[in-house]
Amino acid sequence: MPRMRANSRDELNRIQLAKLRELLAAVRPDNAFYETKLGQSGTDDSVVSLAEYRANCPFTTKLELSADHATNPPHGSNLTFPPGHYTRVHQTSGTSGAPLRWLDTPENWQWMIDNWCDIFRAAGVSSADRIFFAFSFGPFIGFWLAFEAGEALGALSIPGGGLSSATRLRAIFTHDANVLCCTPTYALRLAEVAKEEGVDLTKSPVRTIVVAGEPGGSIPATRARLKEAWPGVEVFDHHGMTEVGPVTYQCPAQTGVLHVLEEAYLPEIIHPESAEPVAAGETGELVLTTLGRHGSPLIRYRTGDLVVAAVKSPCCCGSHDLALQGGILGRADDMVVVRGVNIYPSAVEEILHGTGGVAEYRVNISRNDALVEMSVEVEPEDGDDGALAKRLAKAFQQSLSLRVPVKLVEPGALPRFELKARRWIVD
Repeated sequence: MPRMRANSRDELNRIQLAKLRELLAAVRPDNAFYETKLGQSGTDDSVVSLAEYRANCPFTTKLELSADHATNPPHGSNLTFPPGHYTRVHQTSGTSGAPLRWLDTPENWQWMIDNWCDIFRAAGVSSADRIFFAFSFGPFIGFWLAFEAGEALGALSIPGGGLSSATRLRAIFTHDANVLCCTPTYALRLAEVAKEEGVDLTKSPVRTIVVAGEPGGSIPATRARLKEAWPGVEVFDHHGMTEVGPVTYQCPAQTGVLHVLEEAYLPEIIHPESAEPVAAGETGELVLTTLGRHGSPLIRYRTGDLVVAAVKSPCCCGSHDLALQGGILGRADDMVVVRGVNIYPSAVEEILHGTGGVAEYRVNISRNDALVEMSVEVEPEDGDDGALAKRLAKAFQQSLSLRVPVKLVEPGALPRFELKARRWIVD
């Protein structure tokens, strides 16, 4: 059954404070990692307000978690219960450092499944649907949760692991799957393969594509490209992390806006350098406290994700959940400064997909002493006489005020990706 949502900001804060106290009561004193951190600050379940919690409780960083895992292999000391209580293990992708291995109890796992069910419901997915999961079932947490959430909803959940892209396309038609779950990059790759195989996607049964793993679902040009590649579909964005779980759902009234599941997470947005709260409408780093993941919690975790909080609250959709304008803009450690200009991958993707005619791309960042340069390799969608490179160079100049060399490469020269795309090469 759908969970009741808070009717006001005050009610939501009361729910969060009650869940926060339950979390702190569970964590102290049995969680070795947090007993040290929280003991020093005096943070425990006697906290009287969210403001007091934010004023006194220290942040948790990925660097701390990595150091703890190195000191206490293989799972670290952020474990509230004895090892026998844990039944699931997953790990981060390792895109920004060594992978972190994360354990979950059955209760933690069910909490995250319930959160994913809320995300599916927000996307309009129900027991009447047939969901195709176009990915391989490895140690990454996201799609395991999504698959089991589909089962929990009563939807037909169709695994696509271990199949080629062409075989996955045929399976979508065979099973009459009307919901596709994958990364934005891979949804575009499937459309590319459909063209190669002569598969007409205007006859596809897919009506909703639920994307995650990359910011693309909230980038206007990427959304437009997905909708063009898969005629008649609705694109629904979401984001989460292995170490925190499924966090956001797309606003039902506004594309490009993600809501935080605030009855499951206590969010904050801070300045990446000063760690001070930022005002609504300003860019900052998302900080999360996992209110229901008692067995392996994260408390005031600096996610590294850059976001902008909406100025208006409640949202026009009626939700009091924190609204993030533009979704996840990028990661604080992904930003590069090229000749004095701050550049995020999402901005480059918007330019490339917004210009059109790009099948795949790769960005090369080179450093020569103090000078940082950026160049882009592009596969044209169709044969091109060089006009695409000129259009892109002009678009970069207009959007970023930078001269960015653009090189066209042969079809198939650049790698394709099933999960998170790795298109940025930094020397």
